[in-house]
Order: sequence, then structure tokens, then C-alpha cells
Amino acid sequence: MSALRRSVALLTAVAALGIGALGGCSKRPSARIGVRNPWTISGVLRLGENEEPDSLNLMFGNNSATDAVSGLLFSFILRYDADGNYVPDLATVVPSVANGGISRDGKRITIHLRRGVVWSDGAPLTAADWLFTYHAVMNPRNNVKTRYGWDVIASASAPDPYTIVIRLKHPSVEVLGILAMGGAGYPPLPAHLLATLPDINTARFNAHPISSGPYLLKAWNHGSSLIFVPNPRYFRGPPKLRELIWKVVPNVNTLFSQLQTHEIDVYPNVNANFIARLQGIAGIRVVHRVVATWRHLGFNMKQPQLADVRVRRAIAEAVDWKRINATVYKGYNQLAVSDIFPGSWAAPHLPPYRYDPADARRLLSADGWRRGADGILHKGSIALRLTLSATTGHMTNDQSEVLIQSMLRPLGIAVRIRNYPANLLFARSGPIYSGKYDMEWSEETNGADPDNSGDWNAAFIPPNGANTSWLDDPIVNATSAAATATYDRAVRKRLYQREEERLRQLDPAIFFSWSTDYTAMNTDVRNYVPAAFIADTWNAWEWRI
Repeated sequence: MSALRRSVALLTAVAALGIGALGGCSKRPSARIGVRNPWTISGVLRLGENEEPDSLNLMFGNNSATDAVSGLLFSFILRYDADGNYVPDLATVVPSVANGGISRDGKRITIHLRRGVVWSDGAPLTAADWLFTYHAVMNPRNNVKTRYGWDVIASASAPDPYTIVIRLKHPSVEVLGILAMGGAGYPPLPAHLLATLPDINTARFNAHPISSGPYLLKAWNHGSSLIFVPNPRYFRGPPKLRELIWKVVPNVNTLFSQLQTHEIDVYPNVNANFIARLQGIAGIRVVHRVVATWRHLGFNMKQPQLADVRVRRAIAEAVDWKRINATVYKGYNQLAVSDIFPGSWAAPHLPPYRYDPADARRLLSADGWRRGADGILHKGSIALRLTLSATTGHMTNDQSEVLIQSMLRPLGIAVRIRNYPANLLFARSGPIYSGKYDMEWSEETNGADPDNSGDWNAAFIPPNGANTSWLDDPIVNATSAAATATYDRAVRKRLYQREEERLRQLDPAIFFSWSTDYTAMNTDVRNYVPAAFIADTWNAWEWRI
């Protein structure tokens, strides 16, 4: 999934993890140093991606492809570096209390913008564009995916074209995240093109944007590719690639085949079934690191079969998660205990999930479920028949779902697998956000800050956000809100420990694993550094081949 669901990043403690993981690489060069691979096309980088964006306006896009492509097309107030630290983009510095960008009471943020930045059509990019974006986000006529973080802004002003002053309703770490990329971090949009529209839901810009970032969109061949060329007006100077091709290859077998035949130069997040075979491909190097992408089994708590925590916990105990990780994911990923990145300063101390089918049966019996003549558990008029949904085109999804299905069947839980393309599964009108699902097997990508209100606080139940479990718990609501209202890290750490303990008591989802991302790339590729957070496009203007 897109990732899709998270904003804010204040993490500084993962740098050592990232550097160490990046050191774990293997190389199998096919030619002498200084000699190009014969399949390399000088200046043309071909990315093999299994998704395409569902929109080119990040306000409306819900998948990770939208996050990544936004990093090519747009400049943000802030960006993340490869390890999740804030770095300036349009801003001249990252605002902080120390440099005066954040007031002592935490309720005012002042941003100073670079001068001389222009849109690809030559119009100046100024504070007015960010102000328009803020008003567009808060415009109730716009069907934005989330207003999380934007809704704590009391007012915003631009005393001059290069200064933004944001006044908050209360101190909130969320706001730095909305200034960066990914999740609710939307880039400034061009006021000179969009400000006259009553809403921008169907604006041509959403599929044919002008650019403020390093690349221009040359063509979008839906279902096949997106082609980008350098933005000659980019404020850092035009990138060195003459063409960047985002090849859409939903099938992982085809994607790996194209890596073998050198039809693609970069294959990020290599499917676990192919990692061991990477050593046999000439002319590529492999980089790996633990990344802030967590896989989980999510529950729709609105469904009557899943409303009682005993059913959700029984499912957690009846599935052998270690076996799924060892067999389907070849043991490459790190088993999770929460949705907070294990390298974070806020990572909670929690026990691993236990595998106990006998206790799972006890829980179901205690909740009043009885096996019927059809072999399925029933409680009154309700049968314990559930659908399980994931994205299509992923062998690991299919294999995991079949194992989950087979492990739940002996308990009398019938599971029907029903998968969708990512752009349908996570569309605002799709099964997840409309609540027309029972269980989902999916990934999310975190921002670098541990703030997870958007997933669990009742204020963000769709259509207001991404709490697609429909969880409404007073303890989770209070702790998640309090943790974003203070800049005191020690206080926040205690709050997140309490929140994660409560989530384990409620089981709105089962946290399965953190991904170890293996990226395979042509040995002629330079400066492509996989990121732990959000998207690898964090430094796309530096890429070369």
C-alpha cells in the first residue's frame, strides 16, 4: 500500500541502521572497470515498478507509486534524506526551535523559501502557491485523501513572497510532516493554474501536471509506462539523465525476467522468491536495508464476524506467522510487534505474537461460536466466513493468503481470497476505504516520525483518513493525540508505549513484518540510494547512468 497513510518525520536515530544495511551489498560485474555494460543506454534510466500512480496529484493519490513519482515531479518545502532526516527542499532551512523557525510555545512555524524558483512553465513559485495548497486541502469540495496535520493549522499567511507563517491551534509535530513528501505531505500546487477552479478533483493537472521538481512528464502510457525528461528550469539545475522511464510491470515474474535480460536498470524491492537468484545475473549490484514498510493483516471491525476481539485474537494465534515469514518471504524480513519502526526512538517493548491454535479454539468457543453441519463456525445467524484481500500480481501475497486460509480452516473459519489491482483496492471508493472488506493483507510505508494517529485515531475513520479498521477506542484516541501535541521526546515515548500496548489488547490488525528491501541495479547506475522511508526518489536529480 501506499503507503498512503502517514505524514510527519522527526527520526534521527536510524542513521546507523541505514548505513550498516547499505553496506550489505553484493556485486557481480560483467565487464572491466570503466567499461560500460553493453545493455546500458547512456543517459536513459529504466525503472522496473509493479505499480503506476493512481493520480499525479498527491492530494488524491493513495499508493506508493504516487509518492515516488511525486518526488520526480515536484519540489516540497522539505524532503527526507535516505535515513528519514528532514532536509530543506524549497525551504532554505529546516525550521526548529533552535533556529527560531518554531516558536518557544510550539504554536508558530516560520518558513523561508528559496528565491528564484519557477514552475516548468516559467511562472514564479512563491509562498502564494503553498497558501493556495493549504486552502485547497481544507476546501470541503476537494476530495483529498486526508487532511491529517493540515487541520491543526489555525491560520497561515505570507508576509512576503518568500516567507510562510503558520499558526497552530496547539503544538503539533504533525505539521513538519505535511511540509515534506509522502502521506499527507503535499507539495505546493500552482495557484496561477488552479486558483480559479471551484475544486480540483477533476482538474487536468491531476494527470498532466506542470513541474516544480527535477523532471517533466513527457508521456503516461497507462498500464505500460511513464516517461520523464529533465526539467530545464529546475532550481538545482537540470538532472543528468536525458530520459527516465518508469516501466509498469505488475507481474513479478516478468519483472525479474526483465532484470535478467537487462530491459530494466533498477528493480527496487525485489520479490523474496528471487533474491537468492540475483547472484546469477551479470552486470548488477544488489543493495539491501531494513525499510519502514510494514506488512499486516488488517481487520474491518465494522463487520459483525470481526467485531469481538476474541475472534481477531483467535486468528492471530491460529496463524503461524514465523512459518509464513520463513517459507513465503524466505526469512528475509524482520517479524514485527507493532507499527512503529524498530529503529525508532519510540519503538515499544512488546512480546512477539504466539502461535497457539488450542487457545484460538478456546477464544472462539468463549465468544459463542459453534461448528455447524457445514464445518463452519456459526453464532446465531452469522457464519464465520471471511474474505481476504490483497493486491494482484504479487506471488508472495498469493502464497501468504493461501497459508492463512489453510491455517484458519481447521478452526472452522472459511476464508475466500479476493484480490484487486492496487489502484482499485486502495481507491477512495475501493474495498478498503469504503469498508467493503473483511481482512486485508497489505503493506504500509511510514514516515520517519512514530506518529500513527492517521491509522488508529477515530478522527481519521474514512472518509476523514486512513483508519480503515474503524477503530474507535478512547485510550488510543487520547494517547495518539497527546503524542503529537508535544515536542518532548521522552513524554512521547511513554505515550507510544501505552498506545501500542492498547493496540495489542484490541488487535485491530496483526503486525507481521518489516521489509528488508533488496534493490538490484545495473552496475552503471550512479547515485541511486534506496531510502528507508517514503520513496527512493528523494535525490532523483543526482541519478546517472
